[in-house]
Amino acid sequence: MNPVKGFVHSIETLGAVDGPGLRFVLFLQGCPLRCKFCHNPDTWCFDAGNEVTVEEQVKQILRYRTYFRSGGVTISGGEPLRQAEFVLAMIRALHEEHIHVAVDTSGIYCEGVALEAAMEADLVLLDIKSFDRDQAVELTGFSTDHAWQLLEARQKAGKPVWIRHVMVPGITICVDEAACASEETWRAHNTLLIDGLRKLNDYTCIERVDLLPFHKMGEYKYEEAHLPYALTETPEPSEEVVEWAERALAEVFVR
Repeated sequence: MNPVKGFVHSIETLGAVDGPGLRFVLFLQGCPLRCKFCHNPDTWCFDAGNEVTVEEQVKQILRYRTYFRSGGVTISGGEPLRQAEFVLAMIRALHEEHIHVAVDTSGIYCEGVALEAAMEADLVLLDIKSFDRDQAVELTGFSTDHAWQLLEARQKAGKPVWIRHVMVPGITICVDEAACASEETWRAHNTLLIDGLRKLNDYTCIERVDLLPFHKMGEYKYEEAHLPYALTETPEPSEEVVEWAERALAEVFVR
């Protein structure tokens, strides 16, 4: 019996956007980042959630194996590598069952057991919060140095990575009136994003890049928890802007 325990926030039994195929998604409790666009502030606290052993959690996962047979399990959060020992033990237990495991992480924990767990995963879904170091600090409380370190480690090991980047109007993308006059002017105002996407070509381990539009679906959670929400006045990006960003990605990131 594996004695390692972890704190689980919630589960999703048929996730379709957290890695290849249908997946069982395990959301762990706890995160040191304070991303202004976070839609799950209820995962921030470290000592909440449902405490389970690795054995208990794997047993639950296996009950759904028929449904995610073509996909696997994704361990997300919060920041899952905050519970590095639990994640590493989970990955190894799931590998014994020949199950594909992805870890969705900001990479903020990138040494010791946390790095070992990240390298043990079949796939890392790596969140690049901003392509500007200082902007990342303002947006999340931390720089992205750790994320690039993890990406370098996966690159050296030849292990696959999917990049995720949230497009936040007024922060990680520019959508003011002048920028949105045309696709050409939008690109001229968004060189930080486009140059950042181009930089990803240096990493052959990157299989895919997902540009995620900012949304406000979690705003009510801030109200319920009596927490300030910094992006109340921030609009969600328009479909047109999302299309422009996707076209720019297709042109500058070549796979």
